[in-house]
Amino acid sequence: MDYIAYLHKERTSDYGVSFPDFPGCITAGKTLEEAHRLASEALAFHIAGLRADGEEIKPPSSLDSFVKDPAMKNAIAFLVHLDPPTDRTVRVNITVRETQVQEIDFRARKAGLTRSAYMVQAALGRRAARALDRINA
Repeated sequence: MDYIAYLHKERTSDYGVSFPDFPGCITAGKTLEEAHRLASEALAFHIAGLRADGEEIKPPSSLDSFVKDPAMKNAIAFLVHLDPPTDRTVRVNITVRETQVQEIDFRARKAGLTRSAYMVQAALGRRAARALDRINA
């Protein structure tokens, strides 16, 4: 996948890089080469963090969608390649009581998650567990 990055440079600054698809994901380099290399690393690290938190990774936006983006003023857009994850999804079979499935489904809906996502996140102690705390509060 190729994500759009903005390259910013002022006379007294390093080369800054930001990603309009991922606000808050930024980096900088002293040279163009370093900025480009660090952009790839920053994007990969940012997306890995989102995945670890159970967040959905949206597909790359088109450049046309950012034409009126004020952050693009005085910036040069370029593409940063990100290899898709190598971890594949697998189906598992578990045994639970019907009333437990109903309760899991109820809590998953309240957390805005699918049953599978809720169960994985709860088992790993991540987002679903935080959402569950808010529901029970």
